[in-house]
Amino acid sequence: MASTGKRNGRRAGKERVAGPSCPTRIDPLAALRGPDDPAWDVYLTGTVFLDIVFTGLDSAPVRGTESWARGMGSSPGGVANMATALARLGLRTSLAAAFGDDHYGEYCWDALEQGEGIDLSPSRTIPGWHSPVTVSMAYEGERTMVSHGHEPPPEEQPGHPSPATALKQRPPGADLPPCPPPARAAVASLTPGRSAPWIARAAREGTRIFGDVGWDDTGAWDLAGLHDLRHCEAFLPNAAEAMRYTGTDTPRAAAHALAEHVPVVVVTLGAEGAYAVDRRTGETASVPAIEVEALDPTGAGDVFVAGFVTGSLAGWPLADRLAFAGLTAALSVQEFGGSLSAPGWAEIAAWWRRVQSVDSQNPSALTRYAFLTDLVPKDAARPWPLRRAVPTIGFGGTA
Repeated sequence: MASTGKRNGRRAGKERVAGPSCPTRIDPLAALRGPDDPAWDVYLTGTVFLDIVFTGLDSAPVRGTESWARGMGSSPGGVANMATALARLGLRTSLAAAFGDDHYGEYCWDALEQGEGIDLSPSRTIPGWHSPVTVSMAYEGERTMVSHGHEPPPEEQPGHPSPATALKQRPPGADLPPCPPPARAAVASLTPGRSAPWIARAAREGTRIFGDVGWDDTGAWDLAGLHDLRHCEAFLPNAAEAMRYTGTDTPRAAAHALAEHVPVVVVTLGAEGAYAVDRRTGETASVPAIEVEALDPTGAGDVFVAGFVTGSLAGWPLADRLAFAGLTAALSVQEFGGSLSAPGWAEIAAWWRRVQSVDSQNPSALTRYAFLTDLVPKDAARPWPLRRAVPTIGFGGTA
């Protein structure tokens, strides 16, 4: 099944960033909400980078030469990729992160809070600390990145924003929020050999933990070293990570081996899709990838996790969750940048209408995504192909 997607939107003024330009939003958890529910659907924490992305490069830069890019843009990156993806799918998202008090930090804060509606009350602004920065060069469907940053200083009162941050959020004297705040779910990046106390605390309070993991630079690949895995409801490694942690030869064998340690396992297979196992129900699911022209894979893994979390909280069948996660990731890689390429419901609706209009479409592929019919907004009539903004730090005007 082929797919394309674009987004409208623009940066207006010095410090305000527009979110998805189409106001059409749906709440995937509307039927499940009650008066005693936590205020937030998903909590996450991590490092926010300012991403500067150079696009339109014909090849990798050559040492000793100057390369000119045909385009560039800036947007919040790092953990902001997943936070934005969750918020655009309609989940009430709360983020704890450190922000510098430089222009980069102010831009990222405004883009996330004002542009995307993400709760930053657990976050803090650090005077004199400069924002982490990543420069990404996209070419031939791949990317090369260079990053710079320093660890933020420890908080004097863990779990509370700095005074400068607090003034952005609430009047002086107002109560500061607990960290982590009560939430239906949390996304945690597991670190080999280390535990994060907030994960255990959140799990004890009933938060559903979805864990992902990065490459183990130590080369140990010791599953016992992922101490916080025991608190997770779901674990979402890629195929290489899953096989190394389990010592298996195939992604499916790795998924079943991991399911002995965590209830739900999703192994992403890149261009081949994803495979999932739910130990509690006995379900398995395999969904092929959607064929797209991938321009920039930045943030695609984060968008995949956001799609899977959305379907899980909504109570969808495993195969639907997997298909939805793959779709959101596929829509994201067709645009440059991480957070600003994450699709919202308007993009999903436009894609679903488009693929149904293709006469040669595979009927089995349409059946796989038929669950979207009752989900996507009926009134989001947008032209195809869609257009998205080139992100930038902002112009001097106010319009």
